[in-house]
Amino acid sequence: MPRALVSALQQIVLGQERTVERLVAALLAGGHVLLDDVPGVGKTLLARSLANLLDLPFRRVQFSPDMMPSDVSGSSLYHPPSGEFRFVPGPLFTHVLLADEINRASPRTQSALLEAMEEARVTVDGVTHDLPHPFWVIATQNPVEFQGTFPLPEAQLDRFAVILSLGYPSASHEQALLGGPWARRAAPVSGPVADAATLLSWQCDVQDVRVDGSLQAYMVRVVGRTRTDPRVALGVSPRGTLTWQRLAQAWAYLHGRHFVTPDDVQEMALPVLAHRVVLREGGSRSESERLVASWLALEPLPV
Repeated sequence: MPRALVSALQQIVLGQERTVERLVAALLAGGHVLLDDVPGVGKTLLARSLANLLDLPFRRVQFSPDMMPSDVSGSSLYHPPSGEFRFVPGPLFTHVLLADEINRASPRTQSALLEAMEEARVTVDGVTHDLPHPFWVIATQNPVEFQGTFPLPEAQLDRFAVILSLGYPSASHEQALLGGPWARRAAPVSGPVADAATLLSWQCDVQDVRVDGSLQAYMVRVVGRTRTDPRVALGVSPRGTLTWQRLAQAWAYLHGRHFVTPDDVQEMALPVLAHRVVLREGGSRSESERLVASWLALEPLPV
């Protein structure tokens, strides 16, 4: 079961138990993750450690304003001996891609990830290339730095299953960092706890977790409020509703259940829905979270 993966990650990234669980749940649901947090709290460490624990190839791309789409997806280069163009894959062709500071790239370069994140393939010069399976994107952005950045468009945000924040560690956890291997610019060494085949098996099991019709009706009613509230310019898409159900299934599976409970649905509501709600007054994500919380409270939760 994936609890071993969660436990190993929690020993590497201290004090982030709930965030680590949500991250693993997103992975089990096959959903990409955006880590929205300040520098230096362990976002890159979390992504790299997860890839190592699953024994999956890992690539990190540092996004910048001068990057081109071909720097991410790859390009066709002329091969003189054969007299033909050959496709040279970019860093996108990996199992785990860390898109670091994704909002520093131009919208044109950001768009190179759209097809990859939705369909696990990329089209270059009219030719479609399949990406490795499984394929997972974990992106980062700094929420307090705006100079030289390009806000992610709604279509890009909708492809992230969840947006998570690590936050600062507690005093006790930060003191543990000072006395452990992290102080020597190293992380605790842990061997793989699973592999690609095991991960794919987990993801298949998640799809079999049962969701009662009353819970599905509850999710549809909540999502419906996001589309009719006069304070909202753009509500949650059907992709968002499907993602919410998949994350609830993954959360239940992560906790050893083969059926989804109302608590599972509530647990994954804010990480899945808040970033998909665009307010007319251009409010922050925290305002969207408060609005989503109010809709959840208004709808009677199935027993």
